[in-house]
Amino acid sequence: MVLITRTRIILDDFMLPVSIGIHDFERTGPQRIIVHVELDVTSPETERDAIDDVVDYDFLRNGIRELVDAGHYNLQETLCGQIVELCLTKPSVLRATVSTRKPDVYADCRSVGVEMTGERDSD
Repeated sequence: MVLITRTRIILDDFMLPVSIGIHDFERTGPQRIIVHVELDVTSPETERDAIDDVVDYDFLRNGIRELVDAGHYNLQETLCGQIVELCLTKPSVLRATVSTRKPDVYADCRSVGVEMTGERDSD
């Protein structure tokens, strides 16, 4: 039996429409946002093969959808920070690194975005 003490969970390039931006042209309709999440989690020392023992991917996707559906964001920093906070609501999440990117802002860039990392206090 191998005991795994840490696991990294990845939600890679989750693309969804978001009402975001400070410019007038950004307020006319939703923009594409790409969200990337990496979670360092403690893993159960169990041989069970049960979803209740891990952080469910649906929790991430549905939670992010709920955040973006709740209203308009002026800044990517605000959205990104709220996603980090969402991730850290799960007790097994030790660290959450989240990036958001807007792929349609500049024609000469693949995307513009922010990245934030939040960690659980060790106390």
